[in-house]
Amino acid sequence: MAARRAAEQVVALTGRDFESVISIERTEDGWCVGVEVVETHRIPDSADILASFEVQVDRRGELSGYRRTRRYSRGQLQQGGR
Repeated sequence: MAARRAAEQVVALTGRDFESVISIERTEDGWCVGVEVVETHRIPDSADILASFEVQVDRRGELSGYRRTRRYSRGQLQQGGR
């Protein structure tokens, strides 16, 4: 439920299309959810520009903060890990 609420809220705030939930982590105050959206649709789809957002939601699923952490082409591989 926390992931769904986080994704819905990012989509509502940014006006972008939802792509996927890429992470979820329990925090002291609720949840930290990684949400990926399509920032720019291109042809072919493999050239789309995606963005990752880190979203904080409280225990009730209400947004308490969000920030864009990364912007990249759909086909771009990430070097290293978190």
